Amino acid sequence: MSLAPVPSPHLKDQVSAAEWQTRVDLAACYRLVAMHGWDDLIFTHISAKVPGTDDFLINPYGLMFHEITASSLVKVDQAGNKLMDSPYEINPAGYTIHSAIHEVRHDVTCVLHTHTAAGVAVAAQKQGVLPISQQSIFVLSSLAYHAYEGVALNPEEKVRLQADLGEKNFLMLHNHGLLTCGSTIADTFLMMFTFQRACDIQVLAQNGGAELIPIGPQILAGAKAMVAAVTQSAQGMGGALAWPALLRTLDSRDPGYKT
Repeated sequence: MSLAPVPSPHLKDQVSAAEWQTRVDLAACYRLVAMHGWDDLIFTHISAKVPGTDDFLINPYGLMFHEITASSLVKVDQAGNKLMDSPYEINPAGYTIHSAIHEVRHDVTCVLHTHTAAGVAVAAQKQGVLPISQQSIFVLSSLAYHAYEGVALNPEEKVRLQADLGEKNFLMLHNHGLLTCGSTIADTFLMMFTFQRACDIQVLAQNGGAELIPIGPQILAGAKAMVAAVTQSAQGMGGALAWPALLRTLDSRDPGYKT
């Protein structure tokens, strides 16, 4: 049995320019998640819709995130059927979660899910995200929760996940992890950066043992306006501002995601 990834044919000339750009950005997102240490071996997932369709791209099950390339991403329809030849299958739990969101949230291009230690630690807390940091107020402005139902293999869970998420962009999966969804891959990544940082800060603050200072409700109520002011946009998290810099950082380390 080979220990190396199965080579994927270069797909740039086999797909539309719009799909190829989505593939490159999604592969970059996988590499950035690995670079920040948010991956969980091969067991979490990020998806992105193929422009102009209801189909989406997701990771080949069996590759580490730092190995994923634009061409190796697997294209599936809403039923989970592979639409192009690939030597890889997809994570069935990943399909359940991502197809549920793409099915009903037509404003969402990308869905990102992680199992980080701090993320799961806060997801195991009954109160969830506490309003104790600047990062937390951005999360709390659009946060939903979903109860743990075991590994996401039951298709009947999809309707409950959809109802719990509603129109929010941050979802805490109790006892499980974090999820963000957005209109661009860049925004979805930046949302996860903020979500993860809020959880890191919360766990560190709780470990300090001192009394925590909650942020007042009047500040929380104005969080959406603050996001718009900081990101120069009435919508999104400002991913368009940060994404080029993130790609420059990634390119300086390993531009192989573009193949």
